Amino acid sequence: MKQKTSNLQRILLVDDEVEILESCQRCLFNAGYSEVVTECDSRKVLDLLSREEVTVIVLDLRMPHLTGQDLLPQIVSNWPEIPIIVATADNDVDTVVNCIKQGAFDYLVKPIDVKRLITSVKKTLEMRSLASELSTLKQYLFTDRLDHPENFGSIVTGNKNMRAIFQYLEVVSGTRQPIMITGETGTGKELIARAVHDLSGCTGDFVALNAAGLDDNMFSDTLFGHRKGAFTGADLARDGLITRASGGTLFLDEIGDLNEMSQIKLLRLLQEQEYYPVGSDFVKKSDARIVLATNRDLLERIKQGKFRNDLYYRLCGHRVHLPPLRERLDDLPLLLDHFLAASAVCLGKKKPTPPPELAVLLALYPFPGNIRELEAMVFDAVLRHPGGVLSMETFRSVIGDEREPGHPQAPKPTSEGGALSAIFGHFPTIDEVEEYMIREAMRRAKGNQGLASKLLGMGRQTLNKRLKG
Repeated sequence: MKQKTSNLQRILLVDDEVEILESCQRCLFNAGYSEVVTECDSRKVLDLLSREEVTVIVLDLRMPHLTGQDLLPQIVSNWPEIPIIVATADNDVDTVVNCIKQGAFDYLVKPIDVKRLITSVKKTLEMRSLASELSTLKQYLFTDRLDHPENFGSIVTGNKNMRAIFQYLEVVSGTRQPIMITGETGTGKELIARAVHDLSGCTGDFVALNAAGLDDNMFSDTLFGHRKGAFTGADLARDGLITRASGGTLFLDEIGDLNEMSQIKLLRLLQEQEYYPVGSDFVKKSDARIVLATNRDLLERIKQGKFRNDLYYRLCGHRVHLPPLRERLDDLPLLLDHFLAASAVCLGKKKPTPPPELAVLLALYPFPGNIRELEAMVFDAVLRHPGGVLSMETFRSVIGDEREPGHPQAPKPTSEGGALSAIFGHFPTIDEVEEYMIREAMRRAKGNQGLASKLLGMGRQTLNKRLKG
């Protein structure tokens, strides 16, 4: 079920010169803004605002009957949420400063430059969108609100951090800004991207492209398409995935692997919603919502000169970082049960019963492949399962004697005693350290001596004797 969201961006132009209104309206139409309302009589503006929803106002300051300077404070007082761009016939610094003090967001100097108009409107709309998102997000977090849990039904979790991510996505998915999803491989980035699509209200398709391993030619042709004769073998024109995603969502995975030329083309697509099919000199517009993902550290890639700084900051508007499985261990029982049921259905078997200690054993493993690795591990176990209680042998064959990861390595000792002194309050004896390690291992293994002995690297009987001693 898709969430119904309002993506209204109605721009109101107020000027007593009809020619200027028509010219600015055409420019904004050409820039992709379909809702542009004009008013040449400033006396009708307040009544118009009381009847219609407006997102941003471009207001001329010098008009007969009721000037923009007189109108500005009334709009700010009654509709403070609507940002106002004032237009003045001369670069009168004092007038502009006074308008900004009264609440205007930006200003234009007449005659209005087309590029400046479009840039100012775009910046103002982004500012209003971010302010609205922040206000809504506060309401979600303070009330623990989640309006559309059904859109996250494919993501098995009870983790509070994941719920906070869902709340954030409900707020930002209705906007047209790109969303960047980061996280290790196997954490569910595509599932999150599909949830964003479902929440966005987009009526078009969800189209995915994995950019890993694509050179610039392949990336451009796959994404943007080509015209007939663009290269050898291009006997027919072909649309790219961006066309298939029209009115919907384009999901670009592994963008951290893109080469520089592809990054430049992606930046243009994000900034201007424009692209060139391969071999074409005619620019095309795209209305696809764009969601991106990577498992790379993009800041590190920037330091290495492998990722563009300007593209990175263009992606910073809306970001979601998915925690690895080792940071959401409370989800292990839920995921285990889910994958056991799914594997049994897939293999035509009865769902096996897991032993109680299995979830504890899994909690000691780092899962470098995250949820995808757990799914494969469970599927393999169910495939080999003859019946009854599920065997732990297939899991042990993968996990082996792994000790609990996901915890930082012990700090290096310092001249003051380092980590040991921090734990014990003094430099401990060997007996004190041993007692502490056994107690901690038993806590992490939830009382299971077999698992605790593996953590400690000692035999079970030896551990049993130490516990009794």
